[in-house]
Amino acid sequence: MMTFPTASRRPLAARIVPFVLVAMLAACASQAEKDAATPVEKLYADAMEDAESGSYDRAIKQLDRIEGKAAGTLLAQQAQLQLAYLYWKTADKAQALSTLDRFIKLHPSSPALDYALYLRGLVNFAGDLGFMSSLAGQSVAERDQQAARESYQSFRQLVEQFPNSKYAPDASIRMDYTVNMLAESEVRVAAYYMRRGAYVAAANRARQAVTEFPQTDSIPQALAIMVAAYDKLGLTQLRDDTKRVLDTNFPGNALVEAPSKNWWHIW
Repeated sequence: MMTFPTASRRPLAARIVPFVLVAMLAACASQAEKDAATPVEKLYADAMEDAESGSYDRAIKQLDRIEGKAAGTLLAQQAQLQLAYLYWKTADKAQALSTLDRFIKLHPSSPALDYALYLRGLVNFAGDLGFMSSLAGQSVAERDQQAARESYQSFRQLVEQFPNSKYAPDASIRMDYTVNMLAESEVRVAAYYMRRGAYVAAANRARQAVTEFPQTDSIPQALAIMVAAYDKLGLTQLRDDTKRVLDTNFPGNALVEAPSKNWWHIW
């Protein structure tokens, strides 16, 4: 009886798999060789073309290769910033911030540092305006304010370090918006404590708003909460002093007339 070698009895799929792996490895090697032979300027142009056509994932892979291949050059810096921007565009906030933090640390004298700070501010600024929060009708001031604070710090560094940057005017506008939202957030927290009878906590959070954000629109509410909280606590001297500040700085404000009314219940 005719017999066959054991190897010939292996299933067809088992014999094909090694050839597929070899082909895949060869393709990877071929791509690597192609990348090595392609000028970085061409890789960058291809990545930008992919980005413009909406092929963000492919553009990200190309830019990642360029960053390593052109290390130490201005093109590598440009690729790194474009990479951060595309991470932001694809809603990968963590990667965008990580890339920008690395850029800022490694290139403190880069001519594009102002843009890096601006983009970092934008990533945190936009990240605080979540889609689900907008569906719920939630104000920016009601959410976790860590991202807003980091956004403000990035914009502030940009404006202070690069006052003539083309990004400075927009950063200043966003700073004003952010600081008003941060102040409103503190007042909302103070109002929350007032509703629950936590008067010490309410006074402290309202005072924090006044101290940190003295030029914002929320200051009359903060002072009024302080007046009401001190009144509930029997701290008449603090109540009267704070009421005097409210009267002097915001004459004609409705809260001056009756700061102890429970107006914060609307929040």
